[in-house]
Amino acid sequence: MKKVLIGLLVTVGATSVAIAEGNPEAGKPLTAVCSACHGADGNSLAPTWPKLAGQNESYLLKQMSDIKSGARNVAQMTGLLNGLSDQNLADIAAYFASQNVVVGQADAALVEAGKNLYRDGNPATGVPACMACHGPAGKGLNSASFPQLSGQHADYTAAQLKLFQSGERNNDAAKIMQNIAFKMNEREIKAVSSYIQGLY
Repeated sequence: MKKVLIGLLVTVGATSVAIAEGNPEAGKPLTAVCSACHGADGNSLAPTWPKLAGQNESYLLKQMSDIKSGARNVAQMTGLLNGLSDQNLADIAAYFASQNVVVGQADAALVEAGKNLYRDGNPATGVPACMACHGPAGKGLNSASFPQLSGQHADYTAAQLKLFQSGERNNDAAKIMQNIAFKMNEREIKAVSSYIQGLY
């Protein structure tokens, strides 16, 4: 399993596209519309909307680009990015990446199960450890556009895992997340999502 993950990391890293240089100061005034759902500093209050604060810049840029092009379908964001240039998107990504994420709390009853899955995976079903790509503290890998998970809302994380599982979300590199989520059961999704919410 480790060899497979290393191979995927090398492949993704080698095929990553060049990232436009973002300017956080230029990005801040462009986030007025974003703040309605994601918060002024990227720390959304509603658990259904993702926290963008502290997120890896390359991941944010890729997701916005995919949403704009239609490669990722987020109904609530349809058309919101259409008037923005690639530089605008890079600046917005740089702004949110420069903010500090506010970490939540994990459900105490799910911590152990979530921690075990995050750190060790489930060898019996072929689910790899989340930290193999996202790191022990959930900081992700900016060079490969792997997202920071630390502090993300449990509800949002669980919803995304289910979208990957069903194939409704399919803009992940080499279908890494689709293949992983497909092997996860409801209890595992709930536990690891809760653990991530309190991870720092």
